[in-house]
Amino acid sequence: MEHDERLLRLSPLDSVLVAIRSIEVGSPLQIGDDEIVVAERIAVGFKVAARSILAGEKVFKYGAPIGSAVRDIAVGEIVHIHNMKSDYLPTFNPEVHSRHD
Repeated sequence: MEHDERLLRLSPLDSVLVAIRSIEVGSPLQIGDDEIVVAERIAVGFKVAARSILAGEKVFKYGAPIGSAVRDIAVGEIVHIHNMKSDYLPTFNPEVHSRHD
C-alpha cells in the first residue's frame, strides 16, 4: 500500500502509520487508494489510521497489537487515547496522568 512520504509504516502488519513530519490542517494526504484532506493538525510522532479500523478491532503498530479501537476510526484519522484503549493498562486514567501537579 502506498502512502504519503510524511508517514512511516513500521511493519507491513500495521494498521497505523507514524507522522515523521507535521502535517497541517487542509493538507491533502495520500493513504493507499484514499486521498483525504487533513481535518486536524498531525504532529510528528502521532499515529494515523492506515485504513478504516472498526470499533473493538485491534490496532497494530510495530507489527504487534497496541490496543483496541473504542469506536470506528476513519482512514487518515489520528489514533490516540480518544479513540483507542490500551489492552495492557486497564487501570490507566488519562485524567490522572495528564495533570501537572
